[in-house]
Amino acid sequence: MKKIVFLFIGIIITYMLIGNVVAKNNIIPDDAIRVRIIANSNSDYDQKIKYKVKDVVEKDMYNLLKDTKKVDEARSVINNNLSYVEKDIDRTLQNEGYNLPFSLDFGLNYFPEKQFKGIVYEDGYYESVVVTLGEGLGDNWWCVLFPPLCLIEASESTDVEYTTMVKSIIDKYF
Repeated sequence: MKKIVFLFIGIIITYMLIGNVVAKNNIIPDDAIRVRIIANSNSDYDQKIKYKVKDVVEKDMYNLLKDTKKVDEARSVINNNLSYVEKDIDRTLQNEGYNLPFSLDFGLNYFPEKQFKGIVYEDGYYESVVVTLGEGLGDNWWCVLFPPLCLIEASESTDVEYTTMVKSIIDKYF
């Protein structure tokens, strides 16, 4: 009986340790600035447009924030360049023949709960840049702008792609 109890305790401790390591590698800092692109709908066309806009916003934000070290500096850079990003989005949509309006907002914006590999990214209002295309009823793409974790390129599906090395970012910003 004692062996079973010790085995059970060992399994629980191992599970907790592994879970803690995974959670530490997936925690989004409290002062992070996110980016979210919301498609008009889930039609193939609207999803294609979402990814075109994502590519433009991601490139613009990377270029604007690549040398930024502090969150206050990142906020200032974003605020000072929203019209630049908006023009790039507008140009992209015109080139695609996309006739629906869009909005660009930087502030506290709602993010739905996201669960991936046992990690729950809680719903709530987060500091973020949000682009809403048309009615904004489609799946979204999001990641972390600052610090530039962009570890997670997530949509409302269960797909998550890791695109940046965690260790190098943690070493640089933490």
